[in-house]
Amino acid sequence: MSTVISIAALLAGSALLLLAGGLHGLLLPVRGLAEGFTDGDLGMLGAGWALGYMAGCITVPVIVKRVGHIRTFGALSSLGAITMLLNLLFMEPITWIVLRAISGFCFAGAAMIVESWLNERASNETRGRIFGIYTMINLGATTAGQMLLTLGNPNGFVFFVVGSIIYSLALLPTALSTAASPTPLTQAKLDPKLLWRNSPIAVVAVFLVGISNGAFGTLGAVYGRRIGMEVSNIAVMMSLALLAGALIQIPVGYASDRMDRRKVLVAMAIMAMGFGTSLSFFGGGNPVLTIALITLFGGTVYSMYPVIVAHASDHADPGDFLKTSGGLLLIFGTGTMAGPLLAAALMSATHPGALFQVTASAHLLMVLFAIWRIWQRAPMDTEDKTEFVPVIATGRYSTPESVALDPRAEPEEFEEEDVSPLDKTDD
Repeated sequence: MSTVISIAALLAGSALLLLAGGLHGLLLPVRGLAEGFTDGDLGMLGAGWALGYMAGCITVPVIVKRVGHIRTFGALSSLGAITMLLNLLFMEPITWIVLRAISGFCFAGAAMIVESWLNERASNETRGRIFGIYTMINLGATTAGQMLLTLGNPNGFVFFVVGSIIYSLALLPTALSTAASPTPLTQAKLDPKLLWRNSPIAVVAVFLVGISNGAFGTLGAVYGRRIGMEVSNIAVMMSLALLAGALIQIPVGYASDRMDRRKVLVAMAIMAMGFGTSLSFFGGGNPVLTIALITLFGGTVYSMYPVIVAHASDHADPGDFLKTSGGLLLIFGTGTMAGPLLAAALMSATHPGALFQVTASAHLLMVLFAIWRIWQRAPMDTEDKTEFVPVIATGRYSTPESVALDPRAEPEEFEEEDVSPLDKTDD
């Protein structure tokens, strides 16, 4: 409890950031449809976010090293608030795509800074608990942000202003915190040869999961509106999918720690393919049935990423957790850029349910490749496995600092560098 109290300000800042992010991410596709944006335009919003988010994960550590954590966090939070207001002022697809990329950049950097503070305050004994508390708070805040959309009409200006205010409030806890400035941020680096040598299935599967999760996370609300769902039902639908993904990870993690993780991944992909196919053909007839199927779909797709990371970690050398999971995160991000573009193109050419034809195709490819790899490589003994750790990977909120905060990361994996002189005066 003393540890939680000491990081309460940081957790509050993170919660406000995710609250605004949850609202922003759901508001844009809903309002974009009302403004006449095409499915292709909305797919580009998702690709723009993913591009900006990946750029933030790679370049913000360099910015922090030059000017310090608190100044960078304040600048990114302020810029995030400004972009949300600019979304309101310039309701035009190209402008929104550019602004969405800027939002992704700001969000990634701000989240990494909060996570680096948490990682600095975590010891080997408390890192697992802090990681769990942080994950729970962010899940709750993201869900609450999406549910805010049920409180009014998204066609006005109120939600844009409220979201901007919340982004601005997110910088207050860190700006007023007396916590010492942390070490420099963790940078994700991609080593394809290392990843492929450790686990080919992890490389292929994480890219395909990125396609699936990126497409659904970006265009799930578009699908809902295209089939005639009310905005309030869409908010409930997307929130339940996220919550189901968190809950289902408990039995999935238990199973994957006791049997071949690849078989667990195959089972989850087959179920996701089944739910997606059902939504493709039968979704829209009954709102309750559609929400139920979406909830089950979200539970399966959002529980695959941590299984993939755990499997890759099983085969990685000791001390390579950051390299492995950080590289997988970048490949996952590449998939989240491709997914919305593929799904939007197919939805525009055919029907709204084509979204789930894209996800089902990704899951089918995953199943086929996983089965082939099962034939090629014997499963690892249970006692030699790393521990499964739940992670919510929607295509929006995991960063290299999330990886560093993961309890599986060894302390010696972190590289110590000089802290910015500006940060040394911040405590």
